[in-house]
Order: sequence, then C-alpha cells, then structure tokens
Amino acid sequence: MIQFDQKIYFYALVLLPLMLLVFLGVQLWKKKTQNNFSDTALLKKLAPKKSTFKAPFKFTLQILGVTAIVVALVNPKAGTKLETVKREGVDIVFAVDVSKSMLAEDIAPNRMEKAKRLVSEIINELASDRIGIIAYAAQAYPQLPITTDFGAAKMFLQGMNTDMLSSQGTAISDAIELATTYYNDAAQTNRVLFIVSDGEDHSDGGAANAVSKAIDAGIKVFTIGVGTEKGAPIPLKKKGIVESLKRDSEGEVVITKRNTETLIEIASAGNGIYIDGENTANAVAIIKEQLNQMDKMAFEAKQFSDYKDQFQWFLGLGLLMLFLDQIIWEGKTGWISKLNLFNEKENETAA
Repeated sequence: MIQFDQKIYFYALVLLPLMLLVFLGVQLWKKKTQNNFSDTALLKKLAPKKSTFKAPFKFTLQILGVTAIVVALVNPKAGTKLETVKREGVDIVFAVDVSKSMLAEDIAPNRMEKAKRLVSEIINELASDRIGIIAYAAQAYPQLPITTDFGAAKMFLQGMNTDMLSSQGTAISDAIELATTYYNDAAQTNRVLFIVSDGEDHSDGGAANAVSKAIDAGIKVFTIGVGTEKGAPIPLKKKGIVESLKRDSEGEVVITKRNTETLIEIASAGNGIYIDGENTANAVAIIKEQLNQMDKMAFEAKQFSDYKDQFQWFLGLGLLMLFLDQIIWEGKTGWISKLNLFNEKENETAA
C-alpha cells in the first residue's frame, strides 16, 4: 500500500512538458542557425567531435532527474504489511442538512459551511472511533459508510453542498431512518447519530417515529443547531454572486430561522442532547465530553502498518541523474567513438 504525504507537489510535473518545449525550441534554433552557416557535410568536418545523440541523452537525464525529485517531494510511503488490529470506540454517523435553507448567511460564512466546519472539528477530536456521513434534504442519501478512514470522511465532507440533491425540502425522518442501516450488527459498539441542521423539518411529524426506531436499534440521537432564531433570507447565487433572494408562492422573501424547539425535541426523544453550533469550540468540547462518557466497545479493523518514507530513494536518483547530466560532455566520447557503433568511420571515409 502506497501513501503520498504531499500530493500538492504533483503539480510540479507541469515543468516536464515546459522543459520539452524549451528543448525542442533550442534544437530547432540550433539546426536553423547551423544550416544558415554551412551545409551538413562541411559542419561534420569543422566539428568532428560533435555528437548527435548526446543532447537528447542529456535532456532525458534532466527529465528523469526532475521527475524523481518531484516524487521525492511528494514523499511516498509504503505500508509493508496488512494487520488486523483491535480498536475501541464508538460508531458515529453525521447526518448533514444540505437543503437550500443552509445557504442562509445568518452565521458566517453560511449555515452549510458552518455545518461542515463543525463536523470536521469533531472528526479532529476522534481517536479510534468509526464514522459515517449522510446528506439529506427532501430525501436522505448515503455519502460515506462506516469507516475508520478519517481522511476519506473529510474529503466527502468538503464535497457536500446544497446543489448535490435535486429534491429540496428537509426530511429529518429520512435521515434518521437511513442512519439505522449504517451500523454493523456484528460489532456491538455504542451507536451515535449527530443531526447537523437548522431544524427545519418538512416530514409531517415523521421524525418522532424515526427516532423511536433509532432508540430500538440502540442509537443515541444528538442534534447540532446551525443558524440563528432571528433567521435570514436565502440568497440564490450564480458564480458566487447573489442574483436574487428566495421567495414564496406569493412573492414574499423567505426568511428561514433555526428551529431550536424541533431539534431539542428530537434530541430529547433520542436520549441525546441538543447542542448550539454557533460557537464551534464550545460545541466540539461538549460533544467530546459526551463521547468520553460512553463505554468504548472493541472491534476489529484492518490497516496497513509500518509505513516507511521512501523519498530518499527518489531524491538520490534525481540528484544522480542531474549530476550525470553535468559531467557528461556534449561532444563525442573517445572510447565510444572507438567502438564505431554507428559505422561513423566508414561514413567519414566515404564522404
């Protein structure tokens, strides 16, 4: 298994086609200039030591050297073996509201980005727990199944937005019902569901039944509120520019407010608590305290161990290629000329 520490350095590989263009341009310029000076046969007599293959050979060394150094900067790591390890933790599912109301900017920069930041900060505080992610609006859709890969969780989290689901509305009940299918019955871990939302619910009271099913499945339901009770309009943007505000059927500007009461009711019925997400640090501290109070159950997880840095091999290879490029002379090498690999002496005699 290979991991890359600094993938951003892969962008440096754009130097390779640029180097090729420069090399080809220089070679064409040299050839044109030489042809203007004299014909090919006379040039061979004037510069008998000039090699035709050294320039591309040296350029190849440069390309290999730069490529190897870029790979060294990325710092590939190799996992030498796959182990089954025992871990203790809690199974946590985040159900994130991606309805249009999450675009409201009553909390900076908007409710959607605030929700993603909250979940990301919570993940940063986790140790050996497992996590899953659900996105929901009028319907709920799985984003990431239960996993120990926090890096993948953050990647999926950052890709979430209010345009990812075509059906709009807010059906918290669907998110809760989908969450009950996430947990592995074979692993008897404590089960936690965090609903991150502004509390708007268009599921016609179905959340109560969904919470009841979650309790029967051994799931504790917590709610995290984003937004303010004062509320704000929903901006409709195109390319980051506000074009208009969302309006209802009567043409009035829609003001969306955080429904704290609904979130408190869901958390209370789900044996959890409601957490105000306005202050990220306070919210994360409360959640961390709640999770620490739960019993950690053991489960097995397979993971690659003994990851070792491999950058030194690529760095050494890159420096070697560049060193060879510097010490190799562009003219013909004496001992290679003696080998007469390309019948150069016969060609010169014939000429």
